[in-house]
Amino acid sequence: LNSCEPLHLIHLPATMKFATATTAIAAAFLAVILPSHAFARPSFGLLPRSSSSTVVNYDAVSRGGGASSAITSSSSSSMQMSSSTETTASNEVVTIPTTPIEGMRPGTSGLRKKVEVWMGEHYVENFIQSLIDTAVDANGGKMLDTIVVAGDGRYYNNEAIQTIARLLAANGIKNIWIPQSGIMSTPAVSAVIRRRTLDGTGNDGEGLAQGGIVLTASHNPGGPGEDFGIKYNEGLGQPAGEEFTEALYEKTLKLTSYKTISENSPEIDIVGAPVGTEYQLTPTSTVTIIDPFHNYLDALKSCFDFDQLRKFGAREGFSMIFDGMHGAGGQFAQRVLVEELGLPPSSLMRCNPLPDFGKCHPDPNLTYASELVKKMGLLSDGGADPSLDISTLPALGAANDGDGDRNLIAGAGFFVTPSDSMALICDNWESIPQFAQRGGLNGVARSMPSSAALDVVAEARGIPCFVTPTGWKFFGNLMSSKESFDGRDYGPFLCGEESFGTGSDHVREKDGLWAVLAWMSILSKANEGVSDGSALVGVKDIVTSHWAKYGRHFYCRYDYEGVDTDDANQVMDMIREKFVNGDTSSLEASDSGIKLEDAVEFSYTDPVDGSQTSNQGLILNFKLASGDPARVVFRLSGTGSAGATVRMYLEQYEKDSSKHDMSAPVALKDLAEEALRLVQMEKTTGRDAPTVIT
Repeated sequence: LNSCEPLHLIHLPATMKFATATTAIAAAFLAVILPSHAFARPSFGLLPRSSSSTVVNYDAVSRGGGASSAITSSSSSSMQMSSSTETTASNEVVTIPTTPIEGMRPGTSGLRKKVEVWMGEHYVENFIQSLIDTAVDANGGKMLDTIVVAGDGRYYNNEAIQTIARLLAANGIKNIWIPQSGIMSTPAVSAVIRRRTLDGTGNDGEGLAQGGIVLTASHNPGGPGEDFGIKYNEGLGQPAGEEFTEALYEKTLKLTSYKTISENSPEIDIVGAPVGTEYQLTPTSTVTIIDPFHNYLDALKSCFDFDQLRKFGAREGFSMIFDGMHGAGGQFAQRVLVEELGLPPSSLMRCNPLPDFGKCHPDPNLTYASELVKKMGLLSDGGADPSLDISTLPALGAANDGDGDRNLIAGAGFFVTPSDSMALICDNWESIPQFAQRGGLNGVARSMPSSAALDVVAEARGIPCFVTPTGWKFFGNLMSSKESFDGRDYGPFLCGEESFGTGSDHVREKDGLWAVLAWMSILSKANEGVSDGSALVGVKDIVTSHWAKYGRHFYCRYDYEGVDTDDANQVMDMIREKFVNGDTSSLEASDSGIKLEDAVEFSYTDPVDGSQTSNQGLILNFKLASGDPARVVFRLSGTGSAGATVRMYLEQYEKDSSKHDMSAPVALKDLAEEALRLVQMEKTTGRDAPTVIT
């Protein structure tokens, strides 16, 4: 695989040969050549529903009848109503005329807009009806049977769930599962799809849900004036692929009507109803309130030794702090870290979900997780605060984003970049039962903008390594190669993105809490021979030892947020015209000896299903004064709701361990200045500094 070739400026074809016949897919991708334009490695030696579950009957018994509903239950504690009051609002399925609404093309992870856009007339309804129609087409023309609907708890979450449930019922979906409170982390939704059966239990692969509608704008802010989003996960728990999202978009352009239940139907008590409560929206469609934790907890217990983690968490010298950033992951951290592993409640901060995330930006990076960063003895650039005594700080710090799928990892006075974190987990797979019990990893993958630190480890340990475009959906095909395509089994599988996303094939989403438990497992294994009372091996010890063995990939990302869309496109067009399609041979080195060697545009052909993805980032390949390679990637982010975010990714490799203690922004300063000069960032956008450096 090209991502594991020795480091030099390589130019393999951007396309791959692979068999078109379904029966030949498995053999084809074994010999496939992945796109070469990536930074290559250096060369060196729910609880079961009880019989007393509440049933709320919304069957229509009178057209235009009263607004009260009949609530019946076999539980003695449930409300009882006399037969004279057992009338419901008419739950008539109605067809509402509508017209197409522009701008509903999903990005890398669903459709994100300002919440006021979603609250506009017909907006949610148009998008969901188009989604349902697309899902039916993908299901061979048959209506889906079971769907889970959940969100990250941001502003407008529960109102949207009510609307969506009515559309699903009106379209004939039989089982609609909604978590108690309406809140569930994105990886937990994937776990429900993969595991939950009708009684709430189930093993991986036994799940009955054919899809999941996830209400989230991920790491984007929430609240009035902020962001809201909807994404769809398919039957294996993975984000919908580009073929699905493009078909959805095309349907939004042609939609003329949607189906729903009459306006005077009662609302579902999402927050107060106990687990197991059923709402009969139509004679053939039932909403069930499910336990948000059960299936996800089972998934995590299949990966980690909870007994061992509980013992390690109680060791003298170990403490941790987890920042939920007021997102969906907070309640899962409470359940796992405190209730299951026995850590003190003081280990948690901001773990109560809030509709506006406490007016913070729920993105777990050095800028927006600033309170955690300070508590871990770090400066804003990720370096250690020299004024603090490291021995007084928590041994492990972590954070989740709004929907609980991203993570930040830090040790006492030490920040771990997402790319390094993934490489460390790969190299320490023996510490994680999920991998160790199956003899190790059979595949790893990273997004193209992520550093090549993973590639180095994968090559050294003989693990197949893939480089994909940004977007978890591209990892989904690799994880499900055998499951969906009868291809090679790459499980156990590890994958991640530089944007603080890490995960494995226990679900089909990145999983912030999984990454935290992986690091706890690595620390636990590293301290097996350390006697009680002695200083524990820490995060910094583990990472610096890794660098000494493999070298360090200095890595940094500059985000220019809210850039005028035309200006952002002009930056990309100039790079493409002048450097990718132009001649770079005449360019001279900068004063610091950095010279642009060439530029390429990343494209990807999926080795599993053969789908092609282009325009995935512009890569400038440099040579340093030392002769070592470096690269800078420019990419427009698809996760914003307004304007454009220009992201610049910087990476250079350093084998000399005497230089490993430099902070990444300092080490990469000259490279950043040269790249920004070449692309004329300030002149084009008016921005003299990035919004975020992480």
